[in-house]
Amino acid sequence: MKKRLLVLNTTIMLGLGSAFSIPGAYAESINKLQNQKSEIQQERTDLQSQLAKADQELVSVLKEIADLNVKIHRVEKAIKDNNKLIEETQANIEDTQNEVDQLKAEMAVIEERIEKRSTILKQRAQSFQESGGTVAYLDVLLGSTSFSDFVDRVGAVTTFVQADKELMAEQERDKQAMEDKKTAVEAELAKLTSMMTELKGMQANLEEQKQQNSSLTQQLKEKENVIAEKKAKLQKEDREYAAALAQIEQSMAASIVSYATPSAGGAAVMNNQSSVNKSKSSSSSSSAPKQTVNGSSAVSIVTTAGNKYIGNSVYVFGGGRNAYDIANGRFDCSGFVHWSFAQAGITVGASTDSLKYAGRQVSASQMKPGDLVFFNTYKKDGHVGIYLGGGKFIGSQSSTGVAIANMSSGYWKSVFNGRVVRIIE
Repeated sequence: MKKRLLVLNTTIMLGLGSAFSIPGAYAESINKLQNQKSEIQQERTDLQSQLAKADQELVSVLKEIADLNVKIHRVEKAIKDNNKLIEETQANIEDTQNEVDQLKAEMAVIEERIEKRSTILKQRAQSFQESGGTVAYLDVLLGSTSFSDFVDRVGAVTTFVQADKELMAEQERDKQAMEDKKTAVEAELAKLTSMMTELKGMQANLEEQKQQNSSLTQQLKEKENVIAEKKAKLQKEDREYAAALAQIEQSMAASIVSYATPSAGGAAVMNNQSSVNKSKSSSSSSSAPKQTVNGSSAVSIVTTAGNKYIGNSVYVFGGGRNAYDIANGRFDCSGFVHWSFAQAGITVGASTDSLKYAGRQVSASQMKPGDLVFFNTYKKDGHVGIYLGGGKFIGSQSSTGVAIANMSSGYWKSVFNGRVVRIIE
């Protein structure tokens, strides 16, 4: 570029020198300058085209960075929310564990009461057996000395029998209460432990996404710097071309003035005429036809509603159940299914337990687009998605957010449990 401009500048000066000294060479000199001007203008046009392309590339990279920053913010918000949920779950686990410990203490007391009653009942049974069973009660009654004594003895026997029955009833109630409470507490502890396992797994996926996004941001920043340097270099060359054109214009003007100046032998008259051809292009603009929305079936709406979230969402446990989550693409699997069906005006549950009974159970061999498909992940029926056909389903996955996945091979095939629920007939 610099060599090219240096040659042009030298040519301009030599050309002008000859033009000033030899009037006959004027026309040739002017033509030569005009040709050089055209060449530089063409080269500058090509360079400006490269500059415009670099601008487009820079805008594109900056947009990618901006979009990625939005995703990073979304992931960081999800990590923050999940950390809070993990802390709450951990606190609930500790409370439940304390309840288990307290229950063990209560169970020790209950077992002691049961043991004492068992001893009493054994002693009663032994005494009853040694006295001859039911005959002993009859002997007590027949051994009365008077009617009054008989009545007293009947009352005593009745009281004794009733006391035994109450002891046994209390025994059974204590045993049942202990078992019921133990079962409830163990179930709650198992549920919380399962939730904690899922949350920690999800958190690991989110951290991995965060690292990937950070790495991609760094790559885009490096790309931005390269394009910015390229743009700066092109801008510098453009300024050099502009300076060369200005010099040619100045030289041509000086040549014209010099040639047109009167001399002793007479005056030279020159008319330099330039014509500028202007072309106007007219285009007939016709307004684009209005887009009409055809009556889409419920299945079509349900299976395509989530497409806008693909690559633009994040998995959040309990997400998709309020306006903020929906606006920011924050869903868990059942929350996404609930939202998708709502777009077609269909109300379904927002948990896997409610969704698996929301419609008619059909065979996996008969599933069709719009059916719900279930997977055994961290628990039985722990994940749900919407079948699309062709062995694919759409759902909010913990590692990707809303995405289309293949359930005919790989991981999802291995965890698909065969449960298919049809909501739309």
